[in-house]
Amino acid sequence: MGVLIMTGQVILGLSILIVLHELGHFLAARAFGIKVEKFYLFFDAWGVKLFKFNYKGCEYGIGWLPLGGYVKIAGMIDESMDTEQLKGEPQPHEFRSKPAWQRLIVMLGGIIVNVILGIFIFWMLTFRFGETYIDNERMVNGVVPGVIGKELGLEAGDRILEINGKKVIRFSDVLGSEVLMGNANLTVERDGRHENIHVPSDFLNKVADYSRNEFVTERVLAMSIAGVEPGSVAESAGLLAGDSIVRIGDVPIRFWDELRGALVEHAGEEVALGLIRGGQDTTLIVPIPEEGVIGFYINRDMTIPHVTVKYGFLESLPIGAAKAWGTVADNAKGIGKIFKGDVRADKALSGPIGIAQLFGDQIDWIRFWTLVGLLSMVLALMNLLPIPVLDGGHVVFLLIEMVQGKPLSDKFLETAQMIGFFILVALMIFVFGNDILKLIGK
Repeated sequence: MGVLIMTGQVILGLSILIVLHELGHFLAARAFGIKVEKFYLFFDAWGVKLFKFNYKGCEYGIGWLPLGGYVKIAGMIDESMDTEQLKGEPQPHEFRSKPAWQRLIVMLGGIIVNVILGIFIFWMLTFRFGETYIDNERMVNGVVPGVIGKELGLEAGDRILEINGKKVIRFSDVLGSEVLMGNANLTVERDGRHENIHVPSDFLNKVADYSRNEFVTERVLAMSIAGVEPGSVAESAGLLAGDSIVRIGDVPIRFWDELRGALVEHAGEEVALGLIRGGQDTTLIVPIPEEGVIGFYINRDMTIPHVTVKYGFLESLPIGAAKAWGTVADNAKGIGKIFKGDVRADKALSGPIGIAQLFGDQIDWIRFWTLVGLLSMVLALMNLLPIPVLDGGHVVFLLIEMVQGKPLSDKFLETAQMIGFFILVALMIFVFGNDILKLIGK
């Protein structure tokens, strides 16, 4: 059932983005009197269609291949490579007969709609839910480093005060692109003194190998047990919801990471677990399994200083827009790092399988719309890349035409489309294969 929910969410999300992107091209073309012959969600490869109907001279439908969608504009050399109609004289309703500036707007139409959609989604999410963040100043217990955090030199209890000389207000900034993209300097408070820790330029490779949680997480007090797993060692030993673990053997326990580490350290042994139960000090003898997990959980959020800020309708717009454009900036930086060789493409890029995993196997509409907004901005950026077949490739050719005062030859455009098509297919094969290898690796 979880796989069906995950698949359903990614299909719904991508369908919304594809339809609205193509609608941008469609509306711009119609506004300039250009005939649109087809409007398809997904590709009807080899003429196979799941659904279609005709309305006012345009064929609308759904194809069987869920790798995108398209509008077929009369008189335009596109990925369909249908050049038959180009043999005749340009007709007034055709793309090729319109001024270059109108054709440029048509090609930018999908990107513009994606940007508007992304900003609108982040605007509405900000207006409806405000911003909830962890106040870094009130994180007096500091952080817990994971595998890659320890490699950098971080220690449990460190407080990250500054990133590149700027004071950290929101803890989420520590896990943001300014740090994860590398080449960042952290100012850390440790035992009353300040330490400087450098994040290397290839840090994103490490994050991709593990996860952001293996960099740093919030240091959580070992609060009372929220629940015990049925059939677990914890249940057999007599632990109850509401118990507070305060020591293992003679060693006092204050933080969750200390407790977790002590359980791993005593794996395969019987230990005396000191508890506070109903205000009374109690000791239980608990056999610790080899994996160091006995089967209980705590409510982490109870110990973390969250702040929620609400905004008005218009006040939310610039905040939502900043979030949307931040997504574009982060992805542009990531692409730049791939080309510079700081980040490996197989670490940074994901395909439909990776996207589906982001949606998760549970329905969470806040997460869903956040991801749709993020993907809308990413789709705008990717389509702006100067690759033939993509909108960005057409834009480059139109700009060249506007500068030199005459269009590029049909032969050149056909060849460029073929090259762009093969680049796109190679990229799709790469991201699909990469997703599958990541699954196998896990």
